[in-house]
Amino acid sequence: MKDGLIPTALGTAVTLGAATMRKREIDNHPVRKKDVAPMIETALIGFGLAHIVLGAIELWNE
Repeated sequence: MKDGLIPTALGTAVTLGAATMRKREIDNHPVRKKDVAPMIETALIGFGLAHIVLGAIELWNE
């Protein structure tokens, strides 16, 4: 198994899950500044995208 495949798959799963939660949150009610959930969801999307990029770089360098 290639080394970068696991981080890329993990990043894809986290990003898709966080984006789905974010979409449901926006559909249900408007976002207020004091809501913590949107900040956590945005952080998870960034975490997932970082893993996708780092995994892709690792796959590319093999």
